[in-house]
Amino acid sequence: MTAAIAVEKLEVVFDRFRALKGVSLEVGEGESYGLVGESGSGKSTLLRAITGLAPVASGTITVNGKKLGGTRDKAFYREVQMVFQDPYGSLHPRQTVDRLLQEPLAIHGFTDGEKRIERALDEVGLGTGFRFRYAHQLSGGQRQRVAIARALILEPSILLLDEPTSALDASVQAEVLNLLEEVRRRRKLTFLMVSHDLAIITHMCERLMVMQNGETVEKLTASQLIGHRVSADYTRNLLRASEGFVRV
Repeated sequence: MTAAIAVEKLEVVFDRFRALKGVSLEVGEGESYGLVGESGSGKSTLLRAITGLAPVASGTITVNGKKLGGTRDKAFYREVQMVFQDPYGSLHPRQTVDRLLQEPLAIHGFTDGEKRIERALDEVGLGTGFRFRYAHQLSGGQRQRVAIARALILEPSILLLDEPTSALDASVQAEVLNLLEEVRRRRKLTFLMVSHDLAIITHMCERLMVMQNGETVEKLTASQLIGHRVSADYTRNLLRASEGFVRV
């Protein structure tokens, strides 16, 4: 399996706080890989380290075969995009959907903006009728669809998903998750997905890593987690806290 993302012995330090402590993982091309654990376990910090938003003290990050340094260039952001947890906070309230989608195209110098905008909006189930609406005119689910469209518009190969449905109602969550899975299969994308919800992770991901206090607890397949075939007490506690969870 060719690795789209390879992280080796990664350490992230904020002042004197070690947020990540020697974390390693590999995510294969076209795979959907999950990160689970309680708040503060280091899941989101790992995503931010990959995108260059968190300070790496030591260790290596390799994306699509290229070892990353301390900064990320435009080529990196064409390949890797992130979808954040809060669709209210991730979209500029004074910009229309059209402006939000035009911005990354302008930054990267694309000249086929009309085609890309139409495709992205159609792919997330909105259509061009939403192009000139503002964020406050959209529902939570529609806002997150716009955020996904914005991530897709540069045609990346990797999406980093930081609790992408946690701010949404349960029924809308299912719609957005199904949309993400359809897009992943159609575009053959790689996903690295953070969630505290075990049902979401086992629905979306084939493999996963359990984290606690910035460290790896264990690595599992989704079927092992569903079958409670785990080795760490911490993972058992997560399962007990989510007793009765089923695949969504």
